[in-house]
Amino acid sequence: MGVLIALGLLIYFPGRKMAREHVNTKTAVSDHPLLCSKCHLYTSENALVSKLLNEDYYSPFNLAISKDGSRLYVVAQEANSLLVVDVEKQQIINKIKVGNQPHTVILSKNGQKAYVSNQWSDNVSVVDLIAAKVVDTLKTGNGPAGLSLSADGQFLYVVNSYASTISLIDLKSGEELKRFTTGNNPTGVNLSPDEKTLLITSRRAIIAPYGEPVVSELTEIDERTQRVTNRHNIESAYMMENVAFTPAGDLAIVSLNRPKNLVPSIQVEQGWMMNYGIAIVEQKKNGRVIQLLLDEPNAFYPDPFGIAITPDGKKAFVSSSGVNCISVVNIDSIRSLISKSTTEELNSLSNNLGISDHYISKRITTGSDPKGLVISHDGKRLYVAEQLEDKIAIINSETFDKIGSIDLNGPKRITVNRTGRRLFNNSGHTFQNQFSCYTCHPDMHEDGLVYNMAAKDMGRNLTNTQSLREIHHTPPYKWNGKNQTVYKQDGIRFSTVLTRTEQFNYPDLDAITAYILTGIQYPPNLQFNPSGVLTKSQQQGKKIFERKTDNYGAAIPVNNRCITCHNPPYYTNLKLADVGTLAASDDSTQFDTPHLNNIYASAPYLHDGRAATLEEIWTKYGQTDKHGKVNDLTKIQLNDLIDFLKSLRAPRYEKKSTK
Repeated sequence: MGVLIALGLLIYFPGRKMAREHVNTKTAVSDHPLLCSKCHLYTSENALVSKLLNEDYYSPFNLAISKDGSRLYVVAQEANSLLVVDVEKQQIINKIKVGNQPHTVILSKNGQKAYVSNQWSDNVSVVDLIAAKVVDTLKTGNGPAGLSLSADGQFLYVVNSYASTISLIDLKSGEELKRFTTGNNPTGVNLSPDEKTLLITSRRAIIAPYGEPVVSELTEIDERTQRVTNRHNIESAYMMENVAFTPAGDLAIVSLNRPKNLVPSIQVEQGWMMNYGIAIVEQKKNGRVIQLLLDEPNAFYPDPFGIAITPDGKKAFVSSSGVNCISVVNIDSIRSLISKSTTEELNSLSNNLGISDHYISKRITTGSDPKGLVISHDGKRLYVAEQLEDKIAIINSETFDKIGSIDLNGPKRITVNRTGRRLFNNSGHTFQNQFSCYTCHPDMHEDGLVYNMAAKDMGRNLTNTQSLREIHHTPPYKWNGKNQTVYKQDGIRFSTVLTRTEQFNYPDLDAITAYILTGIQYPPNLQFNPSGVLTKSQQQGKKIFERKTDNYGAAIPVNNRCITCHNPPYYTNLKLADVGTLAASDDSTQFDTPHLNNIYASAPYLHDGRAATLEEIWTKYGQTDKHGKVNDLTKIQLNDLIDFLKSLRAPRYEKKSTK
């Protein structure tokens, strides 16, 4: 017995000490609760464990309403379904399977069909609402999102968010007739009340060198000629999610973010790092674009998404998913402000935190992560898709009271992973609610901007935002690799450098870490590698990527071969390297080798975003051959290499393609 006790003590005390040291290393603090389950269970990728720990939620995203107001058609993004909801009974009466990761739903002119864009399937589901089934599938470009019918209802405009194009589809033949180029990462589209003009919003900014103002494109199409007639450059704005017209057609309203990425991030403490607002686009010859904030002094309204305007044109509702809030905008007050102000005065108002009380009538609290909005045709009710609540909020659009809620009857258990996603999408942990994790990582990816993080010296160590998709197996984190775990990245580092507030409490840190490591996936690479079968160019590029000798027969040093640092399946060796890309403004350091899966979707490139394209990594910034041996390549060989890099995709898709 004494031997057993001695053996137990021998195991317990050294074992506990070792475990404590292990937890301290992972979390960068010394008092995180010593529970192995918090890390190893919540972040497990075992299929059985994942099934036990998680739930299948609906996650309503966008919605449409029937003309008589009796039915809501709800895009359930995580369920890959279109839900038909009886408004009076407040219950789902049909659940129709559509494609992967549906985005938007619109109804046909006669209300008998619904069109649902499937962002991860590259198609649109045509749903017969009477038969309650999909009757056709329309092929689109990459990443279909926003939808709009033509004036006569014979054509469908489909915004292709990943390809930055818009498809024009003949609904009679089901064939794509045209494809237009749009701004970077478009999602929203709307047809003007006079049915002459389409406006398409873009979320990512036009790529430009750091130091130049952020500019994003609002694309305009003449519906009669079916041609692009204007490309409005909206300055100091990005993440333009959606657009809506006033019924009179005199104004278009666009949701947007106004980033201050050119100032050091320490500016967060001064209450001015990221702003959120709307653009008012005058629909007349030489019409102006006026930007006004939703924010107010000491309070911010991050991640504006949906816009809905009442039939009388007097009120607009804007959802701010980062604070679970709907802002009520008095459009007449905006018209008055515009009419009595010069262009110069209006430009100065775009950063004025004190101006919003002139046109914001009310803030309405919603459930978690409000996204799409729709108003009943009589203008009396506003319906809100509460994505992370699995509910549809019902708001009286005249009194602004929340008068009900349609429970979609998703799982009642709020899992650790779901809690983490709510935290990720909410700004409550940042100073004055200035931004959420989602703000810089929309769709859990990255926003394409470069920031001055101001961790050590002002104006130094510029940082290109990195994607958070499928990073479980790719530590360390940060470009300099100083954070070995997500616990450290989103714990003490997050509060010190970014939020400038108290860090997450430990249960919340456990939850957001679990979500980031297990709840975020890459979309399929349908644009450059839909099936896993490489094109001839990609095959040639793969040979170049894996080569050991150059074009002259000379051996390439092992450490200068692409495959050495970027080995599959994640195309990183998880080590630091010097590839000759240090800038004068950088501290002397090596850089973490980034993973390359879905690299086509992460422009700009390099740690400070200086390379606008993959080609520029070597044609402009790799002339010393320190970033892989490439300067012996012909132009065709470089093209092949780039084609191969664009083909890379998440390992889980590779596993599927080999079955």
